[in-house]
Amino acid sequence: MKNTTTFPGLLEGFFTDRLMRQQQASPTTIASYRDTFRLLFQFIQKQLKKSPSSLVIEDINSKLVVDFLCWLEDERQNSARSRNTRLAAIHSFFTYAALHDPVHSGMIQQVLAIPCKRYEKRSVEYLTRTETEVLLSIPDLTTRSGRRDQALLSLTAQTGLRVSELIGLNCEDVVLNTGAHVHCTGKGRKERCTPIQPKIASMLSSWLNERNGQQSDPLFPNARGGRLSRDGVEYILRKHTQSAAQNCASLKKKRISPHVLRHTAAMELLQHGVDRSVIALWLGHETLDTVNIYVHANMQMKEDALGKTTPHNVKNGRYHPEDELLTFLNSL
Repeated sequence: MKNTTTFPGLLEGFFTDRLMRQQQASPTTIASYRDTFRLLFQFIQKQLKKSPSSLVIEDINSKLVVDFLCWLEDERQNSARSRNTRLAAIHSFFTYAALHDPVHSGMIQQVLAIPCKRYEKRSVEYLTRTETEVLLSIPDLTTRSGRRDQALLSLTAQTGLRVSELIGLNCEDVVLNTGAHVHCTGKGRKERCTPIQPKIASMLSSWLNERNGQQSDPLFPNARGGRLSRDGVEYILRKHTQSAAQNCASLKKKRISPHVLRHTAAMELLQHGVDRSVIALWLGHETLDTVNIYVHANMQMKEDALGKTTPHNVKNGRYHPEDELLTFLNSL
């Protein structure tokens, strides 16, 4: 066991003791924190010419962390949101370090005082029904990969599954009898079941027969039969989106990611009058606040609200009921 007061020992203890044993963090969280420190070490190698194992905690002071965050934005073109995600991982580590290395508490507090960066919150991007239909019509159904891609994209656009939930699906997670649904494990290891439409259920039934895999095999395998990665899903979507844009000009103006399909599913539910609490449960959100972003982005709902208002230059009238006989005739 490494000395827990050295930087390598602190970092090892942070991952094995704090994240894995105490917090039982998900593999996704651990991978995100791991990637943050990989990037940090890459930056330090350029700046200090030091290998990770030779670092001491004094090397990672507040100035270096701020320079690292600026490097992420300037050199790697990361967004402010991504920058804040990396900073959150560093803050989490230094919170742990403060308990095990009080000698450097002053320096640690300076790092913890680095604030998150504010950024503009853009309206959510989503696909219209026409755009969705064009996109789903693109995969070549004469090939196995095309049939897989259509089933994958159709399921995502209808259920709004996150990428991590989608690539984590196994064959046994699809239930096609009465009350067809998919079972997935989402953020915070919360399990949920999401209903699927008869058309999607039929598509998945055909795919499962062709897939012919074991219950524990991935539902959507890659070319080698293994589990698709996030990059693999993004590649599939990007490839078909580029083709779909040739038939639908509006797609050229949108940056479409797998999360856009999740937004598309939410907007479809909202536009059909589904209660926001149901949408939150459908998407696996903790609170209704997250669902409010779809209300802000829904132009049709705003136009409907506008139509119910009275223009300023129109005088308010008084309602006069029609003649009973005219009412009868109008109802015929």
